[in-house]
Amino acid sequence: MSDRQGLMAHDPIGPTLCRLHSTSKPRAVFRTPCPRTIPPHPSMHLLLFLLLWPFTALAMVFDLSTLDWTLVNQNGSISVPATVPSQMHLDLTRAGVITEPLLGINDFTERWVFMDNWTYTANLAPILRNGLDFAGQTLLVFYGLDTIANITVAGQPVAWVNNQFREYVFDVSFLSSATAGNLTVVFESAYYYGLNVSMRPDAENLLDAIVGDTFEVPADRAYIRKLQSDFGWDWGPAFVPSGIFRPAYLIALTNGANRNSTPNTTASPQPVFVEETSVDIYKVGQNFSVPANETADWVVNVTMAVRSAGTFTSPSISLAFPELNLTSPTFRLDPIPITKDSPLWFTVLWQIPDAIPERWYPHNLGTPTLYDLTVSLGLQRSTDVNVTVRTGFRTIKLAQLAYSREDIDTRGITPGDQWHFEINGKAFYSLGTNIIPFDPFYARITTEQVRWVLESAVRSGQNMLRVWGGGIYQPDSEADGVYDFYSLCDELGILAWSEFIFSDSLYPINDFMLESIEPEVRQNVRRINKHPSNVQWAGGNEIEGIVTSVNTSVSNGTIYLDQFVALFQDFLYDITVSETHSVPYTDCSTTKGVLSLDPYVLRFNNGTPGEIYGNSERYNYDASQAFNYSTFPVSRFVNEFGFHSMPSFYSWEEVLLSPDDFSFNSTIVMSRDHHPPAGNLSFPNPNAPQGQAEMTEAVELWLPTPSTPDSNQTFAQWCWSTQIFQSMTMMSEIAWYRRGAGQGENNLGALVWQLNDIWQGVSWSAIEYSGRWKVLQYGITTTFSPVMIYPFWTPDNETLQVMVTSDRWESVDGSAQLTWYDWLGNTLSTSTHRFTVPSLNNSLISQRLGLNAILPAGHNATNVWMLLNLTAQVDKKTVTNEQYFTPVSLANVPLVDPRIHMTATKNLTFTLSALGGVAPWTWLDHPAGTVGMFVDNTTGVPSNGFYLVPGIDRTLKFILNEKLSRITSPDPADFVLRSLWNNTHAS
Repeated sequence: MSDRQGLMAHDPIGPTLCRLHSTSKPRAVFRTPCPRTIPPHPSMHLLLFLLLWPFTALAMVFDLSTLDWTLVNQNGSISVPATVPSQMHLDLTRAGVITEPLLGINDFTERWVFMDNWTYTANLAPILRNGLDFAGQTLLVFYGLDTIANITVAGQPVAWVNNQFREYVFDVSFLSSATAGNLTVVFESAYYYGLNVSMRPDAENLLDAIVGDTFEVPADRAYIRKLQSDFGWDWGPAFVPSGIFRPAYLIALTNGANRNSTPNTTASPQPVFVEETSVDIYKVGQNFSVPANETADWVVNVTMAVRSAGTFTSPSISLAFPELNLTSPTFRLDPIPITKDSPLWFTVLWQIPDAIPERWYPHNLGTPTLYDLTVSLGLQRSTDVNVTVRTGFRTIKLAQLAYSREDIDTRGITPGDQWHFEINGKAFYSLGTNIIPFDPFYARITTEQVRWVLESAVRSGQNMLRVWGGGIYQPDSEADGVYDFYSLCDELGILAWSEFIFSDSLYPINDFMLESIEPEVRQNVRRINKHPSNVQWAGGNEIEGIVTSVNTSVSNGTIYLDQFVALFQDFLYDITVSETHSVPYTDCSTTKGVLSLDPYVLRFNNGTPGEIYGNSERYNYDASQAFNYSTFPVSRFVNEFGFHSMPSFYSWEEVLLSPDDFSFNSTIVMSRDHHPPAGNLSFPNPNAPQGQAEMTEAVELWLPTPSTPDSNQTFAQWCWSTQIFQSMTMMSEIAWYRRGAGQGENNLGALVWQLNDIWQGVSWSAIEYSGRWKVLQYGITTTFSPVMIYPFWTPDNETLQVMVTSDRWESVDGSAQLTWYDWLGNTLSTSTHRFTVPSLNNSLISQRLGLNAILPAGHNATNVWMLLNLTAQVDKKTVTNEQYFTPVSLANVPLVDPRIHMTATKNLTFTLSALGGVAPWTWLDHPAGTVGMFVDNTTGVPSNGFYLVPGIDRTLKFILNEKLSRITSPDPADFVLRSLWNNTHAS
């Protein structure tokens, strides 16, 4: 079901080294005849006007954010100034009608906002007064409407829309300088819309089949194409916002040929608007089921959608990579007529020899090399469209077929299917996290906030981020998306696992829904194609597991299985592979994999016992099992695993309004624990005590229970202690999964749930809403080191294995030192071990059985602990790694006052010395109003939350992010030092 009209590409003007194809998507193919030397390319940022290229190339652009907007509720009792892009909560906050939605219990008291209908209105007169020429076409462009809206212009109805994830272009050529009027967008309550649709007598009955999908707002989100976590999730609030949440423009097209392309309200109108573009780079012959031939030519596939107010009889197109000194011949296109209801599409294919461009790699495996691709669309002698796209060359494969007999026999791999990624023909270990929406209100997210989160991921060793399928399709420019995401991933060398927005629910598949979903999926696949960071498209989040359960647990379960197959195996797959050759598709984030790639057939539970298929996830909230390896999945790839924790005291200060609220189980704190979710609009969450109890039990079981004379210190230590446990258990899981690279499961992926926060509340995040790193983020840095040492302790049989794991493509040599200390800091024994770790593997450097053989002679388990240090050479650089082993819980060890002395300098360098004893989990906090990270002053690697040993000083430097910090010159005296000793003793 394609909405395209096609233009044929003819033989190029000049050289005729092209292959022509007469298909539904006409293509011109040119093969560059010879390789050449590639000049080095310095990294650079796209200028904003380049980000605006789709609509500034040859069109007069009016940014609708410059108009005076008004927001009015249904009965007219509220009327306030508004902005675009925005959402109604933000405009109401600016007007003083409500207070900041994240304060206190505003997520409860401000529910009335999403239960009302809201109208955005702006007078178009300022645009008309600027001499808009209406001789041609006038287009109204919305890059995002959230969600159910009626649009009128000058009193004339334009459209009714129902999909937050689509870009909309409407012809409003009826506008003229004589018909001054308003642009009005009326938003219906998404809450009531979904509820009403779900209650229609002809609505699919999903509720009996949905497993646990109701988080807060009643279960109607499956019936509306809107950000799913807007209705609440177990880590965030339910604000259900509406508004013109992404940029909007009015585009004027005429037959003129003025070349002014400045995006303002005084530019002269032009005849062409480039509505969409797709740049898909892949190998000749490559597609979803045919892996890339790594030595074959590259194919640069450029597809454009053009609207024109004029007729062009001899249009042409050419492509160029200036940094590579490569230019294609000029290809003639069929004549471009005047377009009305839909754009014209054309596709050009250009072949480039494999050896010419340098390849893009994730940052930990190579250089994320990018190039500027210039697309020149020639219309007539005085009119050209010159478009620049930043892109890169790489192949990506999701290996899902069976392991060979040779792999099983020679490598000891457990039979079954593969499930891992390969970049440029090489399997690699995916180290990363999952991301959720950066804010409950999309319109106020900034590129700087996102850059900080992504740079934090890079600094902690992550090479992959999974864009969770219950949130938003992440944008790739500020001009049409408010902030940037994918271009930052390209630049920083982060792979982005992308998903279509379907999550934890079954979904209706009636024609009405599918007609909305198809353009949503096509637009987003085409938009993101140009980004080499994109690693795959998954159909949705966790739905395969739901439907396989429903298939056997519900009497008519096969109906839902069939519907799942229709949507995720067939419909979404067909669309995806028709729009991209370079990126794989899988039906679901967590899946059993496939029986076949061509045809695409899902495996579900059709497997052989004892074999391993697909990927997996793990959540276990019984803290007593946190370090029990027998409860961890033996899997090819683990894409979700996590444990929740409190945000820091500093984050609570941002939202708690009364001194009485600063208590672990205060009503307000409990109201921000949505685990397990309420399942309805009850407030506070009646299930919060369970989530709070899980954190409480974890701290009491594994750490000294916080209790001091100062209630605020006690609360702060409780918050911090939940983060310590979270980090401890996640580090244990990461180490186990990485160890699996050398075991039968050949595990090649560990993605922690989750990286970022959507608000200040209980969550699984490693980074708080403000950008402050939790303990987990530093723990991830340690366990995502390219070479890692880890003690695997099995108390049931008293076995201690010390292993070194590497994610390198080459073998790694190094040495490890294992040192036993008592809690006073006395050295009891030490041993040194040389090691060599093969590629993507591990080496056992020590194994002891029985406490008598493990512990230093004459000491019991409560009085000693082991420091594990590693030094190795990786990529001609020295890599160090440090871990700790305590034979018993830290709740049961005889800690002594470490008497930590801290020396600080004005440049925010801090030297820490333990004068009295060992300080487990020594932690330095930066003051409120600052964003940044602590790094080891010698290595530059992020460091915090370590064991401080007498005689081994630590020097940390605080790296301040000035753009995100309210305080840009923090006083070193405002930094707070703590350790586990402070759980029971005054700071």
